[in-house]
Amino acid sequence: MVLRPASVVCALLLTTCMAAPALAPREFVRQAVQTELAADNNDHSRWLYYDVDRKPGNTVEQWVADTGEGSLHRVVKRNGRPASANAQRSQIDGFISDSAAQARQHKANEHDDKQSADLLKLLPDAFVWKQTGEHDGGVFFHFTPDPNFDPPTWASRVFAAMAGDLEIDAKQHRIVSLRGRLIHPVRFCGGLCGSIDSGGTVNIERRETGPSIWQIVETHVHIHGTILFFKSISQSEDEVKSRFERLPDNITLRQAETDLLNQKG
Repeated sequence: MVLRPASVVCALLLTTCMAAPALAPREFVRQAVQTELAADNNDHSRWLYYDVDRKPGNTVEQWVADTGEGSLHRVVKRNGRPASANAQRSQIDGFISDSAAQARQHKANEHDDKQSADLLKLLPDAFVWKQTGEHDGGVFFHFTPDPNFDPPTWASRVFAAMAGDLEIDAKQHRIVSLRGRLIHPVRFCGGLCGSIDSGGTVNIERRETGPSIWQIVETHVHIHGTILFFKSISQSEDEVKSRFERLPDNITLRQAETDLLNQKG
């Protein structure tokens, strides 16, 4: 069959319409958030990875192994100075034998996970969304604060003061990256209870480390003010995770210790 020019135009228009996201930008983001929350609830995988965490005056390079009993850390360098093999093993053994330290870590992780999930749930409604393009399997959106959004917590007030860009994997509906900048200062109790300056940035990068398993691989937080909301994230921090290796889902702390000590570097 020979397509006439009018038929060709109609075919191209139909193809374009079929390729475009079927959902409005806000609903597309909402779907990604729901996918992320469901994935977090269902993911019980354990991982070993190399972590470089830079904070003012304190740079730590370490191997980390996640287990159901807690996360083991093998610090190999602090501020550029290598840690001795004895110090590395002593740190690991100390955590394994300290149930109170494990409990404190578990409580801190639960707090951070809940706060992250709470903010993630607000993502679709806290901003006005506009799709800006598609490239290499990703859908890109720009976001600005929604003037009709009423932040329920102090943390969400800072969150909702950002503008920036979000990338979502079109096939899996997973968040690939979020880059935001505080576009106006946030003051609490008229500034009496603290304030956060405008211009601060939050950049997060995520990658698929296993089939349908996504991990944060880079976190860059540079916020200036007098209040710190995130218990485990400083106001100035650059953290990069790499060399991911999956561990058995039921791995114990002692078994993870062996894996940690076998890593080079």
